Amino acid sequence: MAHIVIMGAGIGGMPAAYEIREKLPKEHKVTVINAVDFFQFVPSNPWLAVGWRKADELMLKVGPLLARKGIDFIAKLVTKIDPEANRLELADGQSVGYDYLVITTGPKLSFAEVPGAGPTHSGGGGHTHSVCTVSHAEAFWADYQKFLENPGPVVIGAMPMASCFGPAYEFAFILDTDLRRRKLRNKVPITFVTSEPYIGHLGLGGVGDSKSMLESEMRNRDMKWITNAKTTKVEEGKLFTTQLDDLGNVFKEHEVPFKLAMMLPAFKGVDAVAAVPNLCNPRGFVLIDDYQRSKAYKNIFSAGVCVAIPPVEVTPVPTGAPKTGYMIETMVTAIVHNIADELNGSTASTKGTWNAICLADMGDTGAAFVALPQIPPRNVNWFKKGKWVHLAKIAYEKYFMRKMKTGNSEPIYEKYILKALGIMRLTGK
Repeated sequence: MAHIVIMGAGIGGMPAAYEIREKLPKEHKVTVINAVDFFQFVPSNPWLAVGWRKADELMLKVGPLLARKGIDFIAKLVTKIDPEANRLELADGQSVGYDYLVITTGPKLSFAEVPGAGPTHSGGGGHTHSVCTVSHAEAFWADYQKFLENPGPVVIGAMPMASCFGPAYEFAFILDTDLRRRKLRNKVPITFVTSEPYIGHLGLGGVGDSKSMLESEMRNRDMKWITNAKTTKVEEGKLFTTQLDDLGNVFKEHEVPFKLAMMLPAFKGVDAVAAVPNLCNPRGFVLIDDYQRSKAYKNIFSAGVCVAIPPVEVTPVPTGAPKTGYMIETMVTAIVHNIADELNGSTASTKGTWNAICLADMGDTGAAFVALPQIPPRNVNWFKKGKWVHLAKIAYEKYFMRKMKTGNSEPIYEKYILKALGIMRLTGK
């Protein structure tokens, strides 16, 4: 009998648990360990931040859901991984052994890299918000309701070393839509400040016409932007950023005023994972081979935002590469098949599909992009905008939450989203 332990109960960890339980014979034990006792659907946090969703619509207690599938659950923080002994140490002193460890923790939000950044309760300076967690989105919503009584400038964007730019664009357009509906947009100047070298870079070197289409969308919505922005500090009501040119030289210093700010932070690996010798790169992301396996420890696998993927290209201000939902889904499936093969006496042979496929909501419309493969040159390099993307994003939320509630192990992106994208591409809509 083997014991498979999964660290993390998010968009990677929960599907991994369901798929492993379905794939492996019942004599093998599956345990999920997570710092908190709930799952949160992170892609919908921008909606939560403007009051379009309630927190309880995006959260699920995972213990009962996993128990129905015969999966054990421990709601404790992992403080140490001992790969030589194949054991985890938890915050309460408990120790858990494993035969296989699957790391799907997601990132550590590194607000401290920019002085004054981050929500107060997240270890930051308390001057900017985030939509990376449900609690962060709720904090923005609380301040936003006060802001609506006396509006002013807003800053939205991404810090140096950020790797997930889509939510920043989503949030800018969603906030714009909400303010227009409230007839307050004329009182709220919006500035988009990003470490990307140009609008629509997305950490991917651009996808299709993403640069021109997103610039056009921002112009139509009367948003200003600063790219190649190396944000250095944040004070109350003021963001300081150094704009570089394409050669990395200082082009202009900016002091951007704001009454409300949402800046996505840099990501790092969580502490317990980053501390394991030879497991991670200097930023704490897990170094894996083609089969999602650690390069240093053959019984450790990893998927999702916590894995190390090199940047698509060197940029004047450092940017990371995003890991989209479809990519994470294929990583998880590869891990499940590879562990099953090893337990059956075979060798790991399944690879994840490292393609970037994303649905980005814009409040009243949306944008979808497909980059196959993620690193150029690509076989498919496609970016489209339309109301159908907004509807597809809502459908994705619905299907994924249903999957979590029912324990369904079917691949949501492959069954629903890719079919929709294929139809749109073929029809040209």
